[in-house]
Amino acid sequence: MPDRAVIFDLDGTLVDTAPDLMRATNHVLEGLGRRPIGMDEVRSFVGHGARSLLTRGLAATGGLPENYDVEPDYERFVAFYSRNIAGGSVPFPGLVSLLERLQREGFALAVCTNKLEGLSNQLLAALDLARFFGAVVGPDTLGIAKPDPRPFHEAVARLGLAAPRALMVGDSETDILTARNAGVPVIAVPFGYTPRPVAEFGPDRLISHFDEAYAAIEDLLPANP
Repeated sequence: MPDRAVIFDLDGTLVDTAPDLMRATNHVLEGLGRRPIGMDEVRSFVGHGARSLLTRGLAATGGLPENYDVEPDYERFVAFYSRNIAGGSVPFPGLVSLLERLQREGFALAVCTNKLEGLSNQLLAALDLARFFGAVVGPDTLGIAKPDPRPFHEAVARLGLAAPRALMVGDSETDILTARNAGVPVIAVPFGYTPRPVAEFGPDRLISHFDEAYAAIEDLLPANP
């Protein structure tokens, strides 16, 4: 039975979702008479969920309306995004080969994300990635989001491992803090979504391509003798 688990962030780590997140955000902004935001803006705004993405998009395009309630716009965002969830989203290079190798070598795999659990499952299925993961935990799963460590621990628990050893793979300060709060090592990728370089947050390893990930995982989470 596996005793090692690798827990991945989703947006900006497993999958480049920025094109579809941008389309959904601009759909809402257009309805509010705002200019569209660009890809660089989206990449710096993602990471704390869709409500944060929308409010940051509004702040960047003229400011938040007085007494602004994000919920109606959030519902419009989710409805549009759900219908267009994988139009331009793609796994990052080398990801599928890494997941296949980890699965072959007996690692248990899960996703811990600040994307809603249902949308996460929908996206993973659309990209044929769901087959790799034994659990998916979003902010709505427990009613708490990263960097609180409870979603990470829940993802590990749902894998059903005995005496599990785990690490986090992510792209942002949120993921680094999640790992630190959970007391586990963390590997960071620099190609995701963060307003500051992820190296500044002190991950245990920084990899530039998923081809480098397996060696880093084995180094941080070696097999028991």
